[in-house]
Amino acid sequence: MMQHPSPETALGATLLSGLDLLEQGVTVFDAGLRLVACNQRFLTLLDFPPELAALGTPFEAFIRYNACRGEYGPGDAELQVAERVVRAQRFERHELERRRPDGSLLHVRGAPLPQGGFITLYSALSAEQAAARQAPPPSDPAGRELERARQQLCAAQLANEQLAAALQRSEQRLRLITDTIPALIAYFDHGQIYRYANKGYADWFGRDSAQMSGRHISQALGSKFYAAVQRYVEAALTGQQVSYEYSMEKDDGSTIFARSTLVPEIAADGEVLGCFVLSFDITEQKQTQAALVQAQKMEAIGQLSGGMAHDFNNMLTVVLGNLGELRRRLSPQPALLDYLDPALHAAGRGVELVRRLLGFARQQPLMAQPVQIGELIGGMMQLLQRSLPENIVLDCHLAAEHDYVMADANQLESAILNLVLNARDAMPDGGRLQIAANVETLDARAAAEWQLAAGDYIRIDVTDNGCGMTPEVQLRVFEPFFTTKRFGSGSGLGLAMVYGFARQSGGQVSVSSQPGGGSVFSLRLPRTTPTAQPHGLLDFSGRAGGRERPLVLLVEDDPEVRRVVQRQLSALGYPVVEAENGDEAATLLASIADIGLLLSDIVMPGRLGGRQLAALARQQRPEIRILLMSGYAAPAEGADDQTRDIPLLAKPFTEAQLGRMLDEVMLCPRTN
Repeated sequence: MMQHPSPETALGATLLSGLDLLEQGVTVFDAGLRLVACNQRFLTLLDFPPELAALGTPFEAFIRYNACRGEYGPGDAELQVAERVVRAQRFERHELERRRPDGSLLHVRGAPLPQGGFITLYSALSAEQAAARQAPPPSDPAGRELERARQQLCAAQLANEQLAAALQRSEQRLRLITDTIPALIAYFDHGQIYRYANKGYADWFGRDSAQMSGRHISQALGSKFYAAVQRYVEAALTGQQVSYEYSMEKDDGSTIFARSTLVPEIAADGEVLGCFVLSFDITEQKQTQAALVQAQKMEAIGQLSGGMAHDFNNMLTVVLGNLGELRRRLSPQPALLDYLDPALHAAGRGVELVRRLLGFARQQPLMAQPVQIGELIGGMMQLLQRSLPENIVLDCHLAAEHDYVMADANQLESAILNLVLNARDAMPDGGRLQIAANVETLDARAAAEWQLAAGDYIRIDVTDNGCGMTPEVQLRVFEPFFTTKRFGSGSGLGLAMVYGFARQSGGQVSVSSQPGGGSVFSLRLPRTTPTAQPHGLLDFSGRAGGRERPLVLLVEDDPEVRRVVQRQLSALGYPVVEAENGDEAATLLASIADIGLLLSDIVMPGRLGGRQLAALARQQRPEIRILLMSGYAAPAEGADDQTRDIPLLAKPFTEAQLGRMLDEVMLCPRTN
């Protein structure tokens, strides 16, 4: 079935057919300088090819065609095109004669259209009309002067058009440059009205530069932002150059920072015309500074925690030692045990609390070895499920299931459990909790951001959709004893322990959270291979049983601790000689030949610490057996090759722990 054209199509075809009957050439261009209509007479008069007559052809295409064939005479073709496009953009009514290169003369008349765009009529002049146009100027002086003025006016008009085109190109180049450089640039006048904003400046505020121009600062950027910078703007408009920093919250909840300088534009008479704005995004710099401050604060807290833990361990050694001895002596009296056992249990909890403090302070000895992620987390799933209420769904996605990390397996389990329990507490009404493990490669820049060495890491993410945290809470979440839970609901050491474990293991832990948007805790640990050799202390086990006990030189600066350990040694059958510092112990070593075992604290006042004393003892008596004890020092801290293999007994300890360690020291062959 034949389809009939629409009424609009039929009308358009009729209109074009009608235009072709005119003796004049006709063109109509819209506001965007695109061809709306033209007739065949126009194409013939100006010798244009038919393909240019397609609807929508840009005005520039006609001008470029003419310029390339020399229609406008010698000169830069691009300049000729630019000049005429500029004139067309601000089209004005005109009427003129135009001589073409072939000598023909055209009468051209153009007029703007009410809805935008313009219409132009082209008429060919006869030979007689052309000859009249070429007649010499009037012979009378007034006529000649009028003709000269007309020519000067035409020349001035052409010069102005060329200047306008050049200025437009210059402005376009300048805008391209300012939009490309990594800076935020703007200008506002003395009335605080924006007159210019480059793309970077507009993008920073989530605006369009065209929309900002002509609007007051408060209208363009909002009253909240204006209130923050108003005093700087007003100071700059008095002629003072002002620099300041500000922060702004984006739609996604993140905070960005910028540093701005306002440079007044001052006229020759001293009047302030406006201000140039030069700003730089310093968000990354601020984040780095905040991370550095946080790291320094955490390091200081860690040192304080380590020192406190040392003192607590000495006190707990005294408490546990005396309570243990009292319990042994009062075992036939069950009524008294009701008082002793809770005290011993509380002291044991104190020991665990101190160990968690030491974990945060990175001074708790770790048994680091290759740990397979899938095997460790898979083995924890039953425990984790039991730790969660029924209204929390636990998911596990281990892309790095078969990969290994270098870490203490027990401490890693404890860290993951702490993160899971923290996520559980953030979802009192239930939710979804996910554990994920992925391989993450950090280049030098990314590693520096996390204060790590570049390389491969396993990132373990514990994600919840709970209540989330404010930025202020996120800054403090890893501090010891900091907690948002109600009093008595937690010690505030769980996440601090995770932080200490991560840093001591050569990794890092971080948090990303938004109020009401849940939290993601990311634990990064160094990736390793299963062939790596385990590190850490020797695994002492077993007892000597019935062997002769050597004379023990006990070195401890705390008299209460020394008395407790002396009683434990005596109960184990070891004869003891005591010294309160390293210098006194060195004298006893030189004068008492029967000393066969040295038991010394590591940190003591005076010239000789525990490790220096141990090195001296080995030099003087290669056969002597040595055991060091400490309330916080890592096994090899401050050790040289002579003392690195010496075992360490962590305070506080019980008589049984001391006995097992001493027996193993006596059984282990001496290694030089």
